[in-house]
Amino acid sequence: MKVFFNESCSICKKEIDIYRKMENRLEWYDIKEEESQITNLNLDKLSRRLHVMNKGKLIKGAKAFLIVWSNIPKLNWLYKILKRPILFHIFAFFYEIAAFILYLKNKLHKN
Repeated sequence: MKVFFNESCSICKKEIDIYRKMENRLEWYDIKEEESQITNLNLDKLSRRLHVMNKGKLIKGAKAFLIVWSNIPKLNWLYKILKRPILFHIFAFFYEIAAFILYLKNKLHKN
């Protein structure tokens, strides 16, 4: 499974570094032009959310996090809690807010 994230986002990188230490079976990719070609998304869209390529299917945002957590034994409990519909919708709502703020922060930081 391939996980695409924005390594230029310091908060994102710190979180992914923690996941990398916990689980090395996942393939981690900093978003670049090559990843844009793999996912058929432009770099701007890739940098807005976490993306996972799982069995040929591209999953983004909060659902992508659930997939990552379900594949990290130490975080599987988080997956089990947040996969429940009502909790997932709350998690997804706050994830979208946080992802948008981080996207804007990183975009402003680059300029």
